[in-house]
Amino acid sequence: MERAEQAMIERAINHEVQERFAAGAVRRAVLLQHGDDPAVEPGQLMVRVFIPASDEPPEQALAAWQNAHQAGIDELRRELSLRLPAARLLEFTIDGTGDDAPRISVPDDGSLAAEQLSGREIVTRALSLLRANYVFPELAEQAAVAVEARLEAGEYDNLDEITLTELVTDHLQEVCDDKHLRLRLGGGPPPGPPGGGPGGPGGPGPGGPAPGGGPGHMHEPPEPTGHEARRLAMRQMGRLDNFGIRRVERLDGNVGYLDLRRMPVPANAGPAIAAAMELVAGTYALIIDMRRNGGGAPEGVVFWCSYLLEERPTHLNDIYHADTGETRQFWALPYVPGTRYTDRPVYVLTSHRTFSGGEDLCYTLQALGRAQVIGETTGGGAHPTRGFPISAAVSIGIPFARSVNPVTGTNWQGTGVVPDVTVAEEQAYDVAYATALAHVLALDDVPPPIADEAREVLAGRPAPVQPAPVQPAPAAAVKE
Repeated sequence: MERAEQAMIERAINHEVQERFAAGAVRRAVLLQHGDDPAVEPGQLMVRVFIPASDEPPEQALAAWQNAHQAGIDELRRELSLRLPAARLLEFTIDGTGDDAPRISVPDDGSLAAEQLSGREIVTRALSLLRANYVFPELAEQAAVAVEARLEAGEYDNLDEITLTELVTDHLQEVCDDKHLRLRLGGGPPPGPPGGGPGGPGGPGPGGPAPGGGPGHMHEPPEPTGHEARRLAMRQMGRLDNFGIRRVERLDGNVGYLDLRRMPVPANAGPAIAAAMELVAGTYALIIDMRRNGGGAPEGVVFWCSYLLEERPTHLNDIYHADTGETRQFWALPYVPGTRYTDRPVYVLTSHRTFSGGEDLCYTLQALGRAQVIGETTGGGAHPTRGFPISAAVSIGIPFARSVNPVTGTNWQGTGVVPDVTVAEEQAYDVAYATALAHVLALDDVPPPIADEAREVLAGRPAPVQPAPVQPAPAAAVKE
């Protein structure tokens, strides 16, 4: 399992843990896979829950906690067995203690195994959903036929969920060359008989999609069923990682820095995004670090981009829906809460891990001439994706539409976003910071203390690259 997917599932588990135990009864949960802990075997996962420390001896404190929370322990074990059966191991221990700390071990007893679909059933349902929903029907059929041949040959028999989802994903991508197309752990109510409908996004329980689209996925917003309750649950989950805003900083020389790990739904994350932008509003240049951004919602990309553009209408992106033939247009917002960041240079950092909605922001700002992209060519996933539950334990992400940039007429699918300045990802920050500092020192009205800061820091940095001038949006993308 990739670390990004592991982190996404871990966020969902933390939400589930907080729901099942009283406030203050648990601190956090971590998801461990093979290689993270000696007790975790290949094909298995472990959920380790940490409880608050107390003044009692650890053994007594843990025993007392178990007596008070046995019902929650049993409920969590059952939920994991249904929704994340690969989590064969569940442990509770005291936060801040070492490896020899006492633990409550609650392994899966296998009593719910009969409620899971077989590998053959999972693959069959996945292929039915693929044929009904993939943006390119001809490729869907080719991939389905290839996987069906492997299914009949017994290649998917008797595999654990981790191995099965990874293997089928590899085989689908061999044909479609689409990194968004993948089976993943975490499902929801099954979508009915194979071929019986479009399914829907998985719920917010363990393994379900992360709020606003998890790493590696550019999701459409959830269906409106139970919309308000779902939105509030997603907002609560989003707060666990600050809606993907990992870091906001004013660097020496008055350069702003944002470390963004995903593109969240602005209905949930709007206040956090506005606060982040307000904190960098007074800087002379801005670095947006997208090197670990795995994606998210198109609306989130629009919200972030709108802060960097003037109030005039600017056409950012189109999404063509293959099932209806309709095209949905995305324009910069005429109003954003707080202060816009315009007429100052923006530098966007990229890596091969920058993906999907994260690439959307990079590609859009580059096409508009609003930002200079520095780093590595990105992952190359431009297709909006929807999650379809197959079972309580497995879902499939299927691209159902494609992006079309109004400036370039194409997108970054397969090619990735090619940087303006190509450097290794670990060098991108230094190069961008040096370039930003050179810009600061070229200004006429910089106060001496800030200019001194910039000169001192720049002396220890690599030579700056020639900054790209800030350009107005091309005429094809602007409607006056």
